[in-house]
Amino acid sequence: MSVTTFPSRGGAALRQPGRLARLFDYKPFLIVMCLAPAIGLLLVFLTYPLGLGIWLAFTDTTIGQRGIYIGLENFQYLLKDPLWWNAVFYSIFYTAVATFGKFALGFWLALLLNNHFPFKSLIRAIVLLPWIVPTVLSALAFWWIYDPQFSIISYLLVDVLHLRDSNVDFLGSPWPARFSLIAANIWRGIPFVAISLLAGLQTISPSLYEAAMLDGATSWQRFRYITFPMMMPILAIVMTFSIIFTFTDFQLVYAITRGGPVNSTHLLATLAFQRGIAGGELGEGAAIAVSMIPFLVFATLFSYFGLARRKWQQGEAND
Repeated sequence: MSVTTFPSRGGAALRQPGRLARLFDYKPFLIVMCLAPAIGLLLVFLTYPLGLGIWLAFTDTTIGQRGIYIGLENFQYLLKDPLWWNAVFYSIFYTAVATFGKFALGFWLALLLNNHFPFKSLIRAIVLLPWIVPTVLSALAFWWIYDPQFSIISYLLVDVLHLRDSNVDFLGSPWPARFSLIAANIWRGIPFVAISLLAGLQTISPSLYEAAMLDGATSWQRFRYITFPMMMPILAIVMTFSIIFTFTDFQLVYAITRGGPVNSTHLLATLAFQRGIAGGELGEGAAIAVSMIPFLVFATLFSYFGLARRKWQQGEAND
């Protein structure tokens, strides 16, 4: 690296930075250099698998045999497959009900945790436990809770409260199994929603509530006109992540029911695994996985444009 020197007034030489030093002083180059490792990891572990999966969806590849390009045949087959349509229905139903439950209970819990009470920090840490515990361990716990013979819920209903004469087979029929999985997903997802919304609640200035109380606003009016509007940006972001996590759920469903009974609890993710890995039809399994992309893109755009619309309305109100 060459360095050019120039005489100073006192006779000492001043060094002009070389090319490499000037390059690192150039902000766009420095940004690219800092992002390069993350971009490389994304290309290797995200972009390449995604591209390979999309390519496999247009082939008849099976395990141990290289396939050939068959165009849209896999997708045409899926449109005639009642099991795929059942997975689409339950994926949407599972995502909608679980997301609503997580947000209703998570928002309520965030409002409670935002108050001042003894051992506040400890209780906030305990609330995170369902989210921290590995998914498979949570699934095994719920599998035991729903067990037709040793279920603690059945024990309470039959032996303690005497409300039933026999145990409940939660996972033996389609609709009880579906709602049982949704309950497990809600229990696991509430901490993520609650802590995220709690962080948003703590950014709201207390002076807004004090002014509203001086004007005689009730608790509901303070929530409706202050808390909820101020929380809209974080609500949109958290809802987007929650929808994506719920729609692509795999571990919880596969560990508890494996798609049963009679394939009634298959999500698109578990069906793709069953067809592609367990069944050996990689092309068909990849097509099922690729069919999830339009739903995820729609959910993301819906949340994004909802947030942008809210910001636009707030900008108009400020003007």
